[in-house]
Amino acid sequence: MPDERTAMRRTDRAIEDLSQIHDLLERGRFFALATSVEGQPYQHVSLYWFDSTTNRIYFHTARTGRTRSNIEANPRVSASVAEIGRLLPADEALEFSVEYASVIVFGRARIVEGNDEARYGLQGLLDKYFPELRPGEHYRPIADDELRRTTVFAVDIEEMSGKRKVAGG
Repeated sequence: MPDERTAMRRTDRAIEDLSQIHDLLERGRFFALATSVEGQPYQHVSLYWFDSTTNRIYFHTARTGRTRSNIEANPRVSASVAEIGRLLPADEALEFSVEYASVIVFGRARIVEGNDEARYGLQGLLDKYFPELRPGEHYRPIADDELRRTTVFAVDIEEMSGKRKVAGG
């Protein structure tokens, strides 16, 4: 059930089926992660992997930078994934529109500390974006020294909501 963070004005566009929300999170190509420190919002756009078994999003960044320092200072985050459908022209400029689907999640981000979970998150990313390639066959499996060169994050999702507009809706 939506809480105050996920309630929407256009309830007729709400995606009620959690499996449809998960599907959009699984097929989305990138996400925008929003952090905030001392009232200053910041967005980081990145590739990501949604693990539906743990209700968690994984992504990675450089060892240092604003995303990492913001999450260390305030782990509360929001993220969005969206896709565009058909463009919908109209007779009046204000009535032009577009089909779309989107998901917003709220949760807490953390730096993944253990090599096993970091490797799991990174492998999930590789499997999502390069599903035809296999470690040990097409490329060298993730090595410990590679894990030390990046920061892997996990976003533990607390709430999420989906919204969709289709022509005629």
